[in-house]
Amino acid sequence: MAHGMPHHTRWIKWRYGVGNNLPHFVLLCYICQFVTGHIRYSIPEEMKKGSLIGNFAQDLGLDLKRLRSGQARLVSGETIQYVELKADKGVLVVKERIDREQLCGDTTPCSISFEMILENPMELHQITIEITDINDNSPTFKRDSMHFEISETASTGARFSLISAEDLDVGVNGLRDYFLSDNDNFILKQHSNADEKKYAEMVLQKPLDRESNPNLSLKLIAVDGGTPQRSGTVNINVAVLDANDNAPVFNQSIYKVVVTEMSPIDSYVTTVKASDADFGSNGIVTYYFSDIDSALGNLFKIDENTGEIYVKGDIDYEKDKKYELRIDAKDKGGLTDSSKVVIEIADINDNAPVISVMSFTSPLSEDSPPGTTIGIINIKDVDSGDNGQVSCKIEGSTPFKIKSNLRNYYTLITDSVLDRESVAEYNITVIATDGGAPPLS
Repeated sequence: MAHGMPHHTRWIKWRYGVGNNLPHFVLLCYICQFVTGHIRYSIPEEMKKGSLIGNFAQDLGLDLKRLRSGQARLVSGETIQYVELKADKGVLVVKERIDREQLCGDTTPCSISFEMILENPMELHQITIEITDINDNSPTFKRDSMHFEISETASTGARFSLISAEDLDVGVNGLRDYFLSDNDNFILKQHSNADEKKYAEMVLQKPLDRESNPNLSLKLIAVDGGTPQRSGTVNINVAVLDANDNAPVFNQSIYKVVVTEMSPIDSYVTTVKASDADFGSNGIVTYYFSDIDSALGNLFKIDENTGEIYVKGDIDYEKDKKYELRIDAKDKGGLTDSSKVVIEIADINDNAPVISVMSFTSPLSEDSPPGTTIGIINIKDVDSGDNGQVSCKIEGSTPFKIKSNLRNYYTLITDSVLDRESVAEYNITVIATDGGAPPLS
């Protein structure tokens, strides 16, 4: 083994022969050329099974006889086969219910991709289907009510973070606005995170008076932009307290930090700090996540007394490259201030390239001209940057070479004239290596 060979080595071997010495998985065809095409369709989610997606034969200019003679088939890496190929009609139809939210979450655009392969001669056509959203989800809050204890001495302009609603739909069907029920004391301010997710705050515009109204009952309403419009509601209960003159103030409005993916549980992230000018119990500050029901609570935790933030769950760069935490500092009188912690995730080379054999032909006639295609492979590496850049080579000296056709696709072709009387069989080893440090292959 050469010096510097990467760890976690994976081998893909293609073996073929001639005569009666045939291997497993033999595909008998005569390769004349390698043709590629790419078509895209767009359909709404939740279409009925059997619904027409598109006439791929017409769109790709393929004859129905060619589909039968070439044994047209779909190749997909999805565990659920959402699409069915009707070769006798040259169309694609819905095979299984497609739920855009289940398939892609809040990622847009949402699409599924697969390949259609024909033999004799070999053809590879890439098909992408974009799944568009319909308004089939309402904005929802994870709790029925919120409770605040606010001093009657709270200054106008004091801010109070409200829990966020979640709407599984995207685009115009996603969460659009918040509304606060009519009242004399609070107005609503709306904001957007870096990822355009909306959240809201109550802002005190008229001082509270415990003697005239010790408790307030409000409603926060979240609406989406679909037609018809959907909404969700959470109750807000405000108990008015006496005597607290100063709210906590963070020493930074935004904290920025970089965390490496796969950091161990309890790894230190950063510390937030707020000060309160009051004395005694009114000057004691505690820290907590503004939206305690957010999924980020499964990835990070905060010490309520020190403001130190630690890793709580599995940090994976391939899932999310950046997180934004909203932190509240609260004193004993119920006054709060808020700040943001922006956490950028640094990628490490934790995924090796994965090689998939899409098609392979054996045996091969010795009179096949140089450049004859004998196989198609797909290589993917989900890491980013240099960690995801893949190079491909054939090990040793053989009369074959690798050629790149499409992104992530390679063809194995003959590189010289073959002579069965000299060599009747070849073992071919293909190695894919990424550009990480150290590299994986």
